[in-house]
Amino acid sequence: MEDKIKYEMEFPIHASPSLLYQYISTPSGLSEWYADNVNSRGELFTFIWEGSEEKAKLVSKKSDERVKFKWLDDEDTPYFFEIRIQVDEITKDVSIMITDFAEDEDEMEEGKMLWENMISDLKQVLGSV
Repeated sequence: MEDKIKYEMEFPIHASPSLLYQYISTPSGLSEWYADNVNSRGELFTFIWEGSEEKAKLVSKKSDERVKFKWLDDEDTPYFFEIRIQVDEITKDVSIMITDFAEDEDEMEEGKMLWENMISDLKQVLGSV
């Protein structure tokens, strides 16, 4: 298996970390912007998009700070996706940091566009446009 390419993205967002955390860590929050529907049983999350579904395990989380998921297909690999809330200590500006992996450059470009669209949806839900 070839190594995937790790990429990170930053999105400034006008929302409190505690509110943002609800949208990145709960099935109801995630289904407002990340997927059409999200269900969870304990640490197992099922993401549903237009009839297809993917399962991911919640690997770690820290309240008001980050969530890290691992797709079940990637369970025996080092790959994951993480959504982190970053607050600038001086300006108190809030950003969402995305860490994800892609098979190749094309998939990375596709992934970045997908994240940009999803974060745009999140900003609309939060009224932070």
